[in-house]
Amino acid sequence: MTGHHHGHAHEHEHEHEHEHEGSELSGMALRVRALESLLVEKGYADPAALDALIEIYETRIGPRNGARVVARAWADPAFRDHLRRDATAAIHGMGFTGRQGEHMVAVENTPEEHNLVVCTLCSCYPWPVLGLPPAWYKAPAYRSRAVMDPRGVLAEFGVALPEGTRIRVWDSTAETRYLVIPMRPAGTEGWSEERLAALVSRDSMIGTALARQPGAAPMAEAPA
Repeated sequence: MTGHHHGHAHEHEHEHEHEHEGSELSGMALRVRALESLLVEKGYADPAALDALIEIYETRIGPRNGARVVARAWADPAFRDHLRRDATAAIHGMGFTGRQGEHMVAVENTPEEHNLVVCTLCSCYPWPVLGLPPAWYKAPAYRSRAVMDPRGVLAEFGVALPEGTRIRVWDSTAETRYLVIPMRPAGTEGWSEERLAALVSRDSMIGTALARQPGAAPMAEAPA
């Protein structure tokens, strides 16, 4: 059975600039692109090196904060309860704050229910815990299909859920952003938070992946 939950009425306006339907770049994006072009033209920057740095931040450095939050929730039942009750306070208590994470909601995966996060209007995303949003998260195809066919989208990401698992789709807004707590893999009892965090990927905190299994080589994230 597939269920959807939309976290906002679509009449509201987002308070920040985004690319809408990929048609226009915001003024800030245009200025950044112009500056990057100038730096490359002057020989001060290497496009390949810039792309590599962005990729590292998107898939490795950025999501480490969120991985630490999830690992603590797995290891500490009291913190997990706090995170589910008031994710904003729990996350801020770990020192992860920022304008894109002022109101956070944590949703927890279970054998009966899997959570998937999208922003149907643009690309609202919890930067303080996940870093930069991947390009596919902002793409119109993901934004529409995650709502209309979440099971199909998950299959394309390599996630095959049992037919009986309900899928809930959470729609991020400028006011509210979501963090998925993936299910803790079996065989990790007694692990330290640092070791547990290594099993948590960016995509698993969006809901387009599961937590890594113990002993499995780190899997590449979906392309940014």
